[in-house]
Amino acid sequence: MKKISLVLCLLVTQFILAQHKGNYNQNTQISRQNVLSSAYGNARVHGPQTTNPARNVHPNSAITIDVHALFNAKASSYTAIFNVAQIGPSADAASTLMNERITNIKKELLTIGIKETDIAIDVISFIPVYEIEVTKKLFSTKYNEVPKGFELQQNIHIQFKNTQQFEKILAACASNEIYNLVKVDYFIENIKQVYKKLQDELIKLIQEKKEYYKLLGFDLTDYNVVMADDKYCYFPKDFYKSYQAFNSISFEALKKNKGVTKAKKQTSYYYQPISYENYDIVMNPAILEPVVQVGMQIKLVYSPKPKEQKQQPKTEIKTEHKYYVISPDGKIDVKELNTKN
Repeated sequence: MKKISLVLCLLVTQFILAQHKGNYNQNTQISRQNVLSSAYGNARVHGPQTTNPARNVHPNSAITIDVHALFNAKASSYTAIFNVAQIGPSADAASTLMNERITNIKKELLTIGIKETDIAIDVISFIPVYEIEVTKKLFSTKYNEVPKGFELQQNIHIQFKNTQQFEKILAACASNEIYNLVKVDYFIENIKQVYKKLQDELIKLIQEKKEYYKLLGFDLTDYNVVMADDKYCYFPKDFYKSYQAFNSISFEALKKNKGVTKAKKQTSYYYQPISYENYDIVMNPAILEPVVQVGMQIKLVYSPKPKEQKQQPKTEIKTEHKYYVISPDGKIDVKELNTKN
């Protein structure tokens, strides 16, 4: 009994700890569309790679100023894309049935505030559909592909500005048997202004860091500098993750030593934006709905200027040149040679 009680306590403790951790798996990502893929687009890995928050610093003669800024921008407009497929016994029949569905959905969208100019149709394909026809003869049976109709595929592009309209758009599409949501695109009209705000904030931060190093005794005017900058923009479709509900445990089945048939757990998805951990500046940090995350980085590396070496004064050694004149009578006369002229 003591062993059973200990095992039950351990199981209950593990269950409680797992529930505090949460039900999601941080290693899974998915784009906001109906096609699941293992490719995560341009999504980068963010967050700490170690459990130790302290980081080692290594003194260096070069001074590096590396600043990062992030702007959470709410989209000014959205575009939802739905795929519609229609088959018919003939090309005219398929086209007529498709036009009826498109006309009906346009009428419903107009009633919820979507303008006709905000709806666009993109024809994807119009191809014949084949079926297998069995031809039986006396001594043989043949299977032939023969055209039996046509399939028309179109994409409906619907632009809207309020996220509250999206549920009504889904309902309007569902009432016309349109269920295939391809994706939702986010757009920002004033992206140039967003980059300008990030740039201004980073320049202010760089000036503050220069003053900080000056207080420490480092005058950056005595350094040579090189720089690099970068800007980027991430959309919500790149930052959806998935998780499954925690597996249930049957204590009754453990007591009776009987097998348990597990039910398939539903996969859920949630929006996980870029972490703020590696950013010096975050503008509009509170997020209520998925946003477009615009980032900028400026990196400056200051290296000490080489010290000028003082030249040693040159010493000139003056040498006097003399020559000897010997007369015929053997008398020697010493003369100096003047080389200045």
